[in-house]
Amino acid sequence: MRSVRRCSRTGCANPAVATLTYAYAESTAVVGPLATYSEPHSYDLCEEHAVRLTAPRGWDVVRHQGEFAAPEPTVDDLTALAEAVREAGRADRPVELPEISTSRRGHLRVLPDPHED
Repeated sequence: MRSVRRCSRTGCANPAVATLTYAYAESTAVVGPLATYSEPHSYDLCEEHAVRLTAPRGWDVVRHQGEFAAPEPTVDDLTALAEAVREAGRADRPVELPEISTSRRGHLRVLPDPHED
């Protein structure tokens, strides 16, 4: 399952709901609904930053009218989640436990150095 895309603004951990793209030739900043895929020359923004965005002097801002909706999970996301849960719950799934010899000293354990043979 894909992770939730976050706002590109420094220090903001809110989920992204809009995409900012600059059209340099037209001196325009375009804020629209969240793009399907994250592009290298665009920025994901949360609702607060998408609404409050200002552009440099002489630039225009073209902004999506209406509410920015959080993206809905896709069928691929739900299928991936179901498969992960199914795989984790399989009884016949092999479980590999590392062979570690330990000795106890009170509440502490001493583990051997993994680099020593």
